[in-house]
Amino acid sequence: MRKLDGDTLLVATHNKGKLDEIADLLSPFGITVVSAADFDLPEPEETETTFVGNARIKAHFAAKATGLPALADDSGIEVDALNKAPGVYTADWAETPNGRDFVMAMTKVNDLLNAKSAPEPRTARFCCTLVLAWPDGHDEVFAGKMEGKVVWPMNGTLGHGYDPMFQPDGYDVTFGEMDRWEKNKISHRADAFAKLVAGCFG
Repeated sequence: MRKLDGDTLLVATHNKGKLDEIADLLSPFGITVVSAADFDLPEPEETETTFVGNARIKAHFAAKATGLPALADDSGIEVDALNKAPGVYTADWAETPNGRDFVMAMTKVNDLLNAKSAPEPRTARFCCTLVLAWPDGHDEVFAGKMEGKVVWPMNGTLGHGYDPMFQPDGYDVTFGEMDRWEKNKISHRADAFAKLVAGCFG
């Protein structure tokens, strides 16, 4: 497994919430985190049907464009009663002509579950696949997940995305009610990051 050399890592995202979360996770390693937005990089089209496929597109695009090692994440929520939807289309479900509306997306999930009379608990998981790519085309892949259930009504104003409707196993609060530092210790991204750190920063 290839180790990361150098002290700068490009995170291939325009999502500030995600960038902040990743910067927090990398802060102990003295890594300077820069984003795709810092280089005015466009967002490449995500044409794959898997988390790893889309993460690879983003990581390799950013690494080749900047000459820096680039980390990309593709993540989403899988709801078992919806045949693991929205999955890789998690962000797409929130798209509107005026930007992303995650309240609308969460309402859609709940409405679909109710239409199917899905029994409780409505099990779900957050998945995260990280791809660390180098400008020469090499990459390393790390996958993580957090099991839990979706709940209604939405609870909490912290976090981002579908956090207010996801209650992780072992907790009686949603990600949306959780302090960022607490969530970052247990999240699907933290799971994938622990594997990334062991593999590439160790």
